[in-house]
Amino acid sequence: MSARHVAVIGTGYVGLTTGACLAFLGHSVVCADADPHKVERLRGARVDILEPGLPERVREGLEAGRLEFTGDTAAAVAEAEVVFLCLPTPMGAGGAADLAAVEAVAGQVRDVLRPGCVVVNKSTVPVGTCERVAALLGRADVSVVSNPEFLREGRAVEDFLHPDRIVIGAADQDAARRVAGLYAALDAPLVLTDPASAELTKYAANFFLAMKLSFANNLAVLCERFGADVADVTEGIGRDPRIGPAFLRPGPGWGGSCLPKDTHALLTVCDRSGVDFPLLRATIETNVAHQRRLVERVAAACGRGAEGSLHGVRLALYGLTFKAGTSDLRDSPALAVARLLRERGAELTAYDPALREERPDLSDLVDLVDDPVRAAEGAAACLVLTEWPQLRDVDWAAVAACMSGHEVHDWRNLLDPDVLARTGLSWRGIGRPAAARVA
Repeated sequence: MSARHVAVIGTGYVGLTTGACLAFLGHSVVCADADPHKVERLRGARVDILEPGLPERVREGLEAGRLEFTGDTAAAVAEAEVVFLCLPTPMGAGGAADLAAVEAVAGQVRDVLRPGCVVVNKSTVPVGTCERVAALLGRADVSVVSNPEFLREGRAVEDFLHPDRIVIGAADQDAARRVAGLYAALDAPLVLTDPASAELTKYAANFFLAMKLSFANNLAVLCERFGADVADVTEGIGRDPRIGPAFLRPGPGWGGSCLPKDTHALLTVCDRSGVDFPLLRATIETNVAHQRRLVERVAAACGRGAEGSLHGVRLALYGLTFKAGTSDLRDSPALAVARLLRERGAELTAYDPALREERPDLSDLVDLVDDPVRAAEGAAACLVLTEWPQLRDVDWAAVAACMSGHEVHDWRNLLDPDVLARTGLSWRGIGRPAAARVA
């Protein structure tokens, strides 16, 4: 493998992981970001993203002289052989992906890219974006390639260095080989294809994962109806290699920085292109309906009056991040449920082990506290919304003593009902009998 000069534009989860890991693989990497405060902190090896292994990779790259950070995008790309665009593509009007950041950077670097440079779209973008970026660059001597990321938050470094596959879409096969060469040290299947196929692969993957989660959540409802145990059912079907066990655990709905925006973006693409995809639409609608169903369950158990009003009812929320192992709140299903509860008048106090240091402004939604027992003070019920393993070690006897009610709605099937029962608390999971033991 020959070392390359690489520029990475954007230092979010994808950009910072990409830059730090490429430096770890021996390349010379310059990461650019428009936020001067972030750049200054990264120069000092201070990583604000909660991501195992990432601070170490950043520190190693800086100390080895293979990784640097700048706020000057033009300077970053001037000597680069390969430029990665790792920019946000949030949900825009009507659900479409907002490509403003990608298009703005293309305009900024157009005149400073060196001849023969390869520009790589690593952001999740709609089909046709490679062609769009190429048109914005207007450089016949520069190739544009799609190389979508498949990184899981909380395991991003591991996923980058031990990928299931590397997908590269390019019209220019020499450019594709050059991008593939960056990953030569990794033992992973290589999928070489055209740009449109690579772009669609990313959306198709996230849609399929969202569909499995919606399926698991509806399956849990079916298990409750017939007295079955969803943990046993999903183990039974997950051992079929055609299905697999991943993404079959029910919860309070799916969310995060990718699945919601990508499923909506794909649905918008389908609508605009005249392709009817009812399964995609049902996947999204099922997720919303599932969250409303869970809120109704709380109202039925803790609400006041014939209509089950939650006005003034205090509830404790355990977990706000969209999954354990990250501090990311973007499109968190926990926050979606919290908003529905607030709409019903509930008073919410929350505890999340990842949010004790950085306190996001959630004051209009929840009162965030640093102690799980304090969160439960006066609560009619506790709701487990994120699968933090630390919640198993909570002093549940102390929680029971300070609650006004006795119910724990474990929407991650995380806790052991017997442990709670010994403190006088009643456990209710999703798709599981009340007597079920949680592994």
